[in-house]
Amino acid sequence: MRNVVLDSYAVLSFLFQEPGHETVFALFEEALDGQVSIVIAAPNWAEVRYMVERKAGKDQWPGVRDKLLGLPLEIIPAGRDLAEAAVEIKATHKMSLADCFAAALAKQQKAQLYTGDPEFLAIEKEVKVVWI
Repeated sequence: MRNVVLDSYAVLSFLFQEPGHETVFALFEEALDGQVSIVIAAPNWAEVRYMVERKAGKDQWPGVRDKLLGLPLEIIPAGRDLAEAAVEIKATHKMSLADCFAAALAKQQKAQLYTGDPEFLAIEKEVKVVWI
């Protein structure tokens, strides 16, 4: 089974049916069939929430959260090891801290990182980025 990390860009594209949403939908189908394990770092989960609240309204989050929690998506806590790995990336690359958590998680899990966020161009030599 292959491991996949989603950043907030990928999840938001899925939720708002933006470019790339078909790719993320297909990943969830593969995960339901047991072909893929999908994770998201807690800071990226937080990004999803604030963007949903900003775009759709705060009252929409509970329904969106329930939809996401019903999917084969595991939220990985931002513990000390992951935080330190994210900071190592942040110190050497021009990326947001949340994006550094996604990249660090992908490195730790030897996973593919699905995104459309151009900030990840900076880390492509260290992490297998799959562009949606």
